[in-house]
Amino acid sequence: MMIMNEKIKAAEVELTGLDGESLGVVSRDEALAMAKKLKVDLVCTSLMSSPPPCRLIGRGAAKEAQQKEKRAAGGGAPAKVKELRLTPHIEEHDYETKQRQAEKLLASGHAVQLVVKTGSAKESAAAKALLERLLKDLAPAGSGESGIQVSGKGAQVKVNPQ
Repeated sequence: MMIMNEKIKAAEVELTGLDGESLGVVSRDEALAMAKKLKVDLVCTSLMSSPPPCRLIGRGAAKEAQQKEKRAAGGGAPAKVKELRLTPHIEEHDYETKQRQAEKLLASGHAVQLVVKTGSAKESAAAKALLERLLKDLAPAGSGESGIQVSGKGAQVKVNPQ
């Protein structure tokens, strides 16, 4: 959590200049005036000491650093789930193409939702068999999150990257 400019509530701050030079303890208002004059941000680096240490940082650089920190801490956004649709009676080269697509997506950190649409409930056994084969072939790249879900008009399974 980064506190900037007017959000800093301390009466006095220990100020560090743009080039890392110590400017000593100054009043909050004086530090803010200096930041405004230099067209930079005043950023509080820690709330654990009194007076709190603050730095003058170029406009936008502080926000960028904060976003970078957030990305590093949170590991970024959760991986998106990409959906690949298949049919139960798939030709061999089409199957290989779908398998390569799924491997590429898993390698780039995305989860893959494999969906087999069927015309009737009779074809759902073929759909399940197809997904089982695909899961086995994708084992080096990812693993099924849960079992294969079979419904009246198809089957699906979510595969997470290794």
